[in-house]
Amino acid sequence: MIRSRSKKATLVAAILACLPATAVADGSELDALRDRVVQLESLVRDLVADREQTRAELRRVEHESAAALDERIARTVAELREVEPETGDGITFGGYLKSDFILSDYSGGQIPSGSIGRDFYVPGTLPVGGADEDVHADFHARETRLFLKAQKTLENGSTLGAYVEGDFLVTGGGNERVSNSYSPRMRHAFVSYEGWLAGQTWTTFQNVGALAENLDFVGPAEGTVFGRQVMVRYTGGPWQFAIENPETTVTPFGGGARIASDDGNLPDFVARYEARGDWGNFVVTGLLRQLAYEDPALGIDDTETSIGLSLSGKMPVGRDDFRWMLTAGQGLGRYVGLNTANGAVLTETGELEAIDSISGFASYRHLWSDQWRSNATLSFIDVDNDIALTGAGVTAEARSLHLNLIYNPLPGFDLGVEYIYAERELESGADGDMNRLQFSTRFAF
Repeated sequence: MIRSRSKKATLVAAILACLPATAVADGSELDALRDRVVQLESLVRDLVADREQTRAELRRVEHESAAALDERIARTVAELREVEPETGDGITFGGYLKSDFILSDYSGGQIPSGSIGRDFYVPGTLPVGGADEDVHADFHARETRLFLKAQKTLENGSTLGAYVEGDFLVTGGGNERVSNSYSPRMRHAFVSYEGWLAGQTWTTFQNVGALAENLDFVGPAEGTVFGRQVMVRYTGGPWQFAIENPETTVTPFGGGARIASDDGNLPDFVARYEARGDWGNFVVTGLLRQLAYEDPALGIDDTETSIGLSLSGKMPVGRDDFRWMLTAGQGLGRYVGLNTANGAVLTETGELEAIDSISGFASYRHLWSDQWRSNATLSFIDVDNDIALTGAGVTAEARSLHLNLIYNPLPGFDLGVEYIYAERELESGADGDMNRLQFSTRFAF
């Protein structure tokens, strides 16, 4: 704009200079006038060109601003899909409706009707050592989930929140003869305020953000830290510290039915640290707890220390992502593999001895397009049993492979198919495997 005003001043000066002092001009004055006219025409052309350049620059800036705004909106929407949306004050109701159609073939026997292993993959229920069975079909909608969320901003600017969630898995009350009317169960129920949480939710030892995407309820169950329980948790920046409900699972001396002990007098202690960046996230969690069992009739009253460490993460690979987890420790028991192994075993003298284990999974998610995606997952658990104490009838190892294809034809609506191969082996060498094909529909609202 400064340049334009300068040229306009020059034009005015040239016009004034062209005005002769008298009405009559000689030949030299006419030549000078012609030169000035040529100069004026050149200045006018420069002004027109400068105006067009200015207009083009304005159009370019407007286009770049619109493109930057579109990119910012798209990035914000993508980020909101990865986290739970903030709804402001008030009450939010949501969840999803899911139906599963499952075909299973077992090489080592049959899972009894009504077992949770028929509804989703539970490593410890996989039959071993028996006869090959025909294919079993199981259809259910028990994973259907509902939640209620309340949030209120207080006068001091802090937010008080509450969350309740339930589904219909692992409950009684239903049958497949007439109504399939299963009872609901509580998954989450907690309040939160200023970094504090009290109530039931995912154990702090678990990294929910690293869980593989599967149609099966858990997916790579044997390699996953998985559990919900009551706790008090504090979150400060990347750190979390929690005290959580204690519970010990015990194998009797020589083997036998699992003992679920509720004799602990100390909570489970969990610490967690999470690092985040453009490269993804990395989580390390530590567990320290007391294993306890008391049976006055048998003269048993003992405790044992349990420690565990879990590493996990999720990393973007272009549009795809890679998720993983590795967990090891003494006496992890119910925290890993849906309690594939117990936390401790009783010795002949009634003392507790922690059972060591290592487990993990790796999962790769690939986006074929905006509507099609797939996940490939490998999972394992290895248990270090002292068979002189546990006997040979306990799980020594379990493995599984998960492959799926998911189609998203409408917002919030998924159709998918998943193949699962799993195997389990006892310390005795008896083993069995499972081939499962699962079709699922899911609508989130």
